[in-house]
Amino acid sequence: MKQILLLEDLPEIRAWLKTLALQVFPGSQISECARVHDALQLVGAMRFDVAMLDLGLPDGSGVEVVQALREKQPDVQSVVVTIHDDDDHLFPALQAGAFGYLLKEQSREQLAEQLHRISQGEPPLSPSIARRVIQYFTAQARLQPQQQYGNEVDSVTPHVQLTDRENEVLLRVAKGFTLPEIGQQLNLSRHTIADYVKQIYRKLNVSSRAEAALEAQRLGLFRR
Repeated sequence: MKQILLLEDLPEIRAWLKTLALQVFPGSQISECARVHDALQLVGAMRFDVAMLDLGLPDGSGVEVVQALREKQPDVQSVVVTIHDDDDHLFPALQAGAFGYLLKEQSREQLAEQLHRISQGEPPLSPSIARRVIQYFTAQARLQPQQQYGNEVDSVTPHVQLTDRENEVLLRVAKGFTLPEIGQQLNLSRHTIADYVKQIYRKLNVSSRAEAALEAQRLGLFRR
């Protein structure tokens, strides 16, 4: 049985998200709260498997809870569920450790499909959000000289050595492909790709697809 933290200040939306969570994760125990303060108290008192978090709360930002979960319960898969699709909300949440980022404007069926990815070890990202992340890192790769990448890699990850296959997998993870899609492209099983992703995350000391995309940018993979 999964323990789920649900942070949403509007009662009707909170009830809707609770129903959605129970549809995707039947039998789960859901702890509901409407304020950042209450969520932080729950993070300190209980263990969670999944967190569904809004960003704009009456007493602060859900990013604070994402950060607290990453520090205190790093295995929790934090998913932001919000109306905000702009960079000022998206990237701070991903950098804080959010595993997924979903937009409330999607249909219930679409959100359920995205949340189901959690059980497959894949981050739930709304399609428009995945495209925005890819566009951002691709643009960054084009703007910065290759030499600068080399300097960043030397200073940030001097000990990291990825195999050619790991680089191939990392590039596709950074571009937003799912594990089955990567497996099909490389003629490998989804489970094999999942093992590669775990190895890559461990080597790079990252915990999310967004961080992996950043490392791919630093390693210059988008220029290949």
